[in-house]
Amino acid sequence: MTDVNLTAILYKKDDMRLEDLPVPEPKEGEVQISMANVGICGSDVHYWTHGEIGDFIVKAPMILGHEASGVVSKVGQGVTSLKLGDRVAIEPGVPCRVCKYCKTGRYNLCLDMAFCATPPYHGNLARFYTHAADFCYKLPDHVSTEEGALLEPLSVGVHACNRANIGLGDRVLICGAGPIGLVNLITAKSRGAADVIITDIDEKRLEFARQLGANYTLKVTSRDPRVTAQQIEETLGQPADKTIECSGVASSIRTAIFATASGGCVVLVGLGAADVELPIVNAAVREVDIRGIFRYVNCYPTALSMVASGQVDVKPLITHRFKLEQSLDAFEAAKRGEGVKIMINCERK
Repeated sequence: MTDVNLTAILYKKDDMRLEDLPVPEPKEGEVQISMANVGICGSDVHYWTHGEIGDFIVKAPMILGHEASGVVSKVGQGVTSLKLGDRVAIEPGVPCRVCKYCKTGRYNLCLDMAFCATPPYHGNLARFYTHAADFCYKLPDHVSTEEGALLEPLSVGVHACNRANIGLGDRVLICGAGPIGLVNLITAKSRGAADVIITDIDEKRLEFARQLGANYTLKVTSRDPRVTAQQIEETLGQPADKTIECSGVASSIRTAIFATASGGCVVLVGLGAADVELPIVNAAVREVDIRGIFRYVNCYPTALSMVASGQVDVKPLITHRFKLEQSLDAFEAAKRGEGVKIMINCERK
């Protein structure tokens, strides 16, 4: 097979193939991108292994990948913000720009959002891809394309910490030490959190969190959320001011509420079961706010400045690297839960 535009396509559950597709041409307002790096997200693996996430169902072949960066290889009509050779990070969601959510600055809630690798929209795990130029962010010379790809998960951390209003001196609880828990950890620390405690059931993940700057870690061993919450409070010396729940596990969400101080805030990042039983009266009478997040909004510029300034270092998150030709192997490794962030290099070498 000649490799013109090698592309990772999900046909249906457990059926991902590498195929050669025509090189896409940029439409007005778009740029063509020679892809450099694409990180594997848990949602990519979930679509591959389950064929769906909630109401988003793979009904037709879909190109995977949304944590991405590359080099502008062609410029569409009307584009003035980018030029050939610019290295860019790709914000994968393009909204309609005209609805009330877009016009009030909450475009992540746009009902007509076209988001990479979310049915029915294609992703960018390929040699070439086209994207709206205004959702591509030029990388400074000293920021690598791998770091550019990591701006996507980092933006989730930025949005979650914004929603929690984490600031100087806060004591923060993060539930779950997976990739999203870890980007929330480094973001909370960069915003001036005094102490961050992170929980998980996996000691290896907790050790990684300690290396990234967690002040405290707690391996969850009890099935009783109140017991775990008490352990968190004893470790911190007081309840958490702000909590970011990244696991989506029902018992962990309950722990998050119990472990958060009165007047505090719990932000739900992890997605698990559609319906979860919560200690809602406990939260209500203690005025614990419970907030959700959906991806991110207006966060890429902040995430890029955090990395470019050296305020945060996301490079240690990358534990495995594969070539585009090895995408199936990369997804198998992700499915096995190996490492933290698996990065696929899409450049032809």
